[in-house]
Amino acid sequence: MTMTETERALPPATPASPAVDRRPRSVAEALMRGGHCRCPACGTGALFERYLKVTPFCDHCGEALYHQRADDAPPYMVILVVGHIVVPLLVLVEEVFRPPVWGHLALWLPLTLVLSLVLLPPVKAMLVNLQWALRMHGFDPSSPEREAPPPGAQSPASVSRTAMP
Repeated sequence: MTMTETERALPPATPASPAVDRRPRSVAEALMRGGHCRCPACGTGALFERYLKVTPFCDHCGEALYHQRADDAPPYMVILVVGHIVVPLLVLVEEVFRPPVWGHLALWLPLTLVLSLVLLPPVKAMLVNLQWALRMHGFDPSSPEREAPPPGAQSPASVSRTAMP
C-alpha cells in the first residue's frame, strides 16, 4: 500500500484526538462566500452577529469561527480599494470640470465614507474565509494555535444537546 503525496505531508492524527478532516478547502469558494458575508464551510449561515462582529459558531453548520484573526487587515484593504476608486475619479473631475473646493468636499467625502462602510464587512468576511480555507490561526484542529471558545460561546450542536430533555 503506497501513500499519496498529500497523505505524507499531513501529520498523523493522535490516537486521543478524533479524526481530523484534511480535505482541501477551496480558496475561491471561500472568498466568494466571504463576499456574501456567509460561513466559509457551508455558505448558508451568516458570518456576522452584528456589523463587524464575527459569530463564534455558524448557526447553520456549527463551524467554529472564533479562531479568526482579521485584526487591522480589513480597514487597510478597504483604504487601498477606496483610494484606487476615489483618487482617479477626483483627478478626472478636477481636470474636466474644475469645481470649487466645497464641490469636491460635498462629493468625495460622502462617497469615501459610504464606500468604506459598504466594503468593510465583505472584505473582513473574505479575509476570515481565506484564513479558514488556508487553515490559519487555529482553523486547523491539529494546530497548536487552536484555542478554546470565548466565554459564553457555545456551538449550536452543544446548545441543542443541552436543550433536549
